[in-house]
Amino acid sequence: MNARPAFADLPLIEGTTERHAWDVWGPGDDLGMLNLLTPERVRRAAGLVGRGRVFNIEPSRAVPHPNRPAETPYQHHTHVHRGGRSDTADAFELHGGVGHLDSLRHIRYREFGYYGGRQEADLDATPALGIQRWAEHGVVGRGVLLDVAGHLARRGAPLAPYRRFAITGELLDAVAAAQGVAFEEGDMMLLRTGWMDWYLGMTPEQRAPLAGTVHNRESGLECPGLDAGQGTAAWLWDRGFSVLLADNIALEAMRVEGTEFQHRRILAMLGMGIGELFTFAELAEDCARDGVYEFMVTVKPLSIPGGVGSPANAYVIK
Repeated sequence: MNARPAFADLPLIEGTTERHAWDVWGPGDDLGMLNLLTPERVRRAAGLVGRGRVFNIEPSRAVPHPNRPAETPYQHHTHVHRGGRSDTADAFELHGGVGHLDSLRHIRYREFGYYGGRQEADLDATPALGIQRWAEHGVVGRGVLLDVAGHLARRGAPLAPYRRFAITGELLDAVAAAQGVAFEEGDMMLLRTGWMDWYLGMTPEQRAPLAGTVHNRESGLECPGLDAGQGTAAWLWDRGFSVLLADNIALEAMRVEGTEFQHRRILAMLGMGIGELFTFAELAEDCARDGVYEFMVTVKPLSIPGGVGSPANAYVIK
């Protein structure tokens, strides 16, 4: 594989100031930045396992989605047959539930299309960019926790989970330096804002007012998250992250302000994986105790052809 170009050297989408990575791995590529999760990097990640401690970073499927807190998040049925055998059947939302991974089908960039420039007709005719491609390849590698919430709290400036706060690359560099973390190409970033800790601590009555507010630009839900500017996308690309997993609603800061929406860059133009609504509290406590913020991460999305997303089925192993 040739060296990846710097963000500043990626081609512009005609008539815009946005850059794309559609040609980096050749025509028809369905993996995007997951191409960086090579066997060599998987072996490197496996070598980080010391204690064998496993962290489940997904909340229960029974936790309701913030945009629909009054709805049943999933349905579970058990059927008992003669002879004592029982079968179960589950129904749940593939994209948008807690602890999920978005596929490259999730979002497009205006009229220019999805990752690789694919249009609706391409996705209607084939399972291109579906979550099955990541499931087949495997999402396993080195992860690094960037505990922004813990970092700022220790400096006397804690994040308010119900207020918009844009996390820039400069701040992430500062967090990494304080934690003693050096980035490596292909890393999966685990971004902790503390939002999910706050949400999990709420009662159903406290969650109820959130319904329908998540993507409302005028009076929508606010939360800390990734800065929406192009400079932050450049920072992510140049450091070579393969997947970004966050403990908030949409990875980036909410509400959305102006026309910039980082999803369109990260997924549609750069082919970088996005996961949302994870829980990192237990992991963050452990990392603060032993001073180790790097580890092995395994993510196993469901192999659903053309799937827009999937439960992540994710573990951190230290």
